[in-house]
Amino acid sequence: MDSFSSLLPVMAILCVSGIAAGFVAGLLGLGGGIIFVPVYYFIFSDYFAMSQNEAIVLATSTSLMTMIPTTMSSCIAHVRHDNYLWDLLKRWLPWLCAGVAGGKIFSHFFGGAWLSLLFSGILLLAACNLIFFSKARGIFKSLPGNGLQALMAFCISGLSVMLGIGGGTLTVPPLSLFQGLDTKKVVGTASIIGLIVCLPGTLITLAMDIIDVMKMPENVYTSLNNAPQLTFGHICFPAVLCVAPFAIIMAPLGAKINRLLPPHVIKILFGVTVIFTSIKMLLSAI
Repeated sequence: MDSFSSLLPVMAILCVSGIAAGFVAGLLGLGGGIIFVPVYYFIFSDYFAMSQNEAIVLATSTSLMTMIPTTMSSCIAHVRHDNYLWDLLKRWLPWLCAGVAGGKIFSHFFGGAWLSLLFSGILLLAACNLIFFSKARGIFKSLPGNGLQALMAFCISGLSVMLGIGGGTLTVPPLSLFQGLDTKKVVGTASIIGLIVCLPGTLITLAMDIIDVMKMPENVYTSLNNAPQLTFGHICFPAVLCVAPFAIIMAPLGAKINRLLPPHVIKILFGVTVIFTSIKMLLSAI
């Protein structure tokens, strides 16, 4: 058992990541997963000596639960200022939910180190697009038909739940390709999509974990080797409790600053935040 004093550095890292993730959630419409996943991953793999395969699985699932209060706080701040695309959300909702279910079930049975490569590769492409084309007008004049929009929503939520991110990272870049969509409303919409992704994604994870734990020997609550204490199934609850309060406090501040910044500055900040995360994850997975 690790002594409390030996865990202080880990707790400090988690608290700082909560502050950063909450601010980014409000500012850029992210759930904080681009911060939570790599932080959790490196703590689980480096500090607790978990294997890379199991560390990334634990990191993505724990990130989803952590993002519930983060995205909820961010959503409330954006909704209060009518900073979202309501019509788009109504069309996308069924397909977002379907993508969450499909992606979570797939990652539960086939998760592993390949998620690190997928995570870093997608984020790197998204970041480059936003940084180098921050002032560019959308390529397309209007959104595609309902069929293609359904496919977009399904892929965004499915990939997001597998990667343990809230959906904003994969929502903002494609919607930026279409003219007539207010960047700030896109950010607010991405924040709401993040809640749609992480809430059912976490519930599905818990349901599958309960089924798995019932099959395990007595007093064994996770199949992951070297997982931190109080880890249940694929979720590390102490990590959630360390991070969530700070993220909740900072999300409204980020949303407030979002309304003060020009759209192209928001895109650049989004891209810079993502690119450092993606490179670090890519290097660790190679």
